[in-house]
Amino acid sequence: MADPRISMLLTLLEQAYDRPTWHGPNLRSSLRGLTPEEALWRPAEGRHCAWEYALHCAYWKFMATRHLTGELERGKFPRKPANFPAVPAEPTAEAWKADLELLHACHLELCAAVERLEPRRLDEKSGRWTLAEHAFGAANHDVYHAGQVRLLRRLMGKDR
Repeated sequence: MADPRISMLLTLLEQAYDRPTWHGPNLRSSLRGLTPEEALWRPAEGRHCAWEYALHCAYWKFMATRHLTGELERGKFPRKPANFPAVPAEPTAEAWKADLELLHACHLELCAAVERLEPRRLDEKSGRWTLAEHAFGAANHDVYHAGQVRLLRRLMGKDR
């Protein structure tokens, strides 16, 4: 039988990213249906766009996975710079699809790392946070940015 804490972390990660939940749209559904032009829309100069949020979430899922697996020095995120990777120089539909696939792949890797985690390690620290807090934080991070993307959609007139 699976450890209930691991099961809860997996449920939180899945709901925050792509499973139905009572809090409203998750990250994946917030990004769904945006064209590359809409994903690049900014409410004002210097503000983030949905495309940047998608890459930002992918990056932090990648980093949470590295903490959970103990592989902080192995592998590099495929986009630069860290934290808020730059959108492609040519923001085509193919590039948008590829970045959404990168986000999805990072999500699947994170869930797999949580699933493989030995329950006795949940309270182990990796950096400032425990392994459980890295997973829990990644879920909260998705919910937070899903809300920001929903707001961008409203502001651009995509959703009423």
